[in-house]
Amino acid sequence: MTHDSYYKTYLRSTTISREMASYTPESFKPLLNRLVQMPEYFTADDLKTALNHLFTPDAVSPVQIGAFLTAFHIHRVESRPDSLAAAAAVLRERSLKALVQEPEGDFIVDIASTGGDGYNLFNVSTTAGIVAAGADLLQALGYMFTAPTPGTTTPIPRVPFTFILAPHYHPALAFIAPYRKALPFRTMFNILAPLINPARPKGMVVGIAEREMGHTFARSLRKGGVAPWSYLLSGAITEKTPPLFGLVAIYLATVVGRSPEENAETLEKLLTSGQDIPDTLKSVLDFVLMNASALLVVAGLAENYAHGTQLALESITSGKAWAALQTFREAGLAAQKFLIQRRAYRN
Repeated sequence: MTHDSYYKTYLRSTTISREMASYTPESFKPLLNRLVQMPEYFTADDLKTALNHLFTPDAVSPVQIGAFLTAFHIHRVESRPDSLAAAAAVLRERSLKALVQEPEGDFIVDIASTGGDGYNLFNVSTTAGIVAAGADLLQALGYMFTAPTPGTTTPIPRVPFTFILAPHYHPALAFIAPYRKALPFRTMFNILAPLINPARPKGMVVGIAEREMGHTFARSLRKGGVAPWSYLLSGAITEKTPPLFGLVAIYLATVVGRSPEENAETLEKLLTSGQDIPDTLKSVLDFVLMNASALLVVAGLAENYAHGTQLALESITSGKAWAALQTFREAGLAAQKFLIQRRAYRN
């Protein structure tokens, strides 16, 4: 370790110590009181300070955490665009950094879902991302996810498709995970993942479970620096939606997900059957095409949704989608090898 790196490490540890000293249960009380008694005056800056308390070990008591999350939900403060943007900013600041290799000239796009729609659908966002590139599902296929190392920048290779596990890059969320799981309702943290992607995408397709959150989420994406954006409301898909993509009606009951192993088998069969995709996968195929089409439109590769559907279908039947997935697999193996070598060098 050089003197320079030691100095940076020392400064960082000193900053953390001071931070922990400044956040205490007593300093959290006024924030909690304002949220409970006068939620209309609870600002985005208040939220940033409150979250820094929550994400600092032993800075607040378990009772205070539960009270905060409950009041935050009941008063609907979590649904404000400024709240989502503020929370995302705090988590980005505390996240492990990701370095996208050779981003110049590329337009990085993301497709994700906030979950919580209750439909338990097939892993359509992941599959659509693979198709457009022309973690249960991927883990069941044997693909590797290399967790970043704290204190270092982990490269994200320049490949057509990659998959980022949010918990790997946001250790701050681990502090409050047990309290979130103990509550009988979803919190703001359930829907933040698309807003805190460490790759900083310029465009996104986001599935929103609650219709009323659509415009709020879109405004938060803009505040976070996403340029052209699009969002799909999974609960709003009707018989009128698929014709926009050049498809017939899709019934969600026909695209229900199963176990990771069964979903992995479905994905592999879908991407390796060429022109002979089984009729039993027709609904899954159309659902994937619709999502992949939206991603291609946002990326600027398709003129409209019908054109996006044509490009997505060609990606599947030509084998390009499967090839993109294999490139991702090879990149994962290379990343693991790189980390092993780096750790061996340090030791």
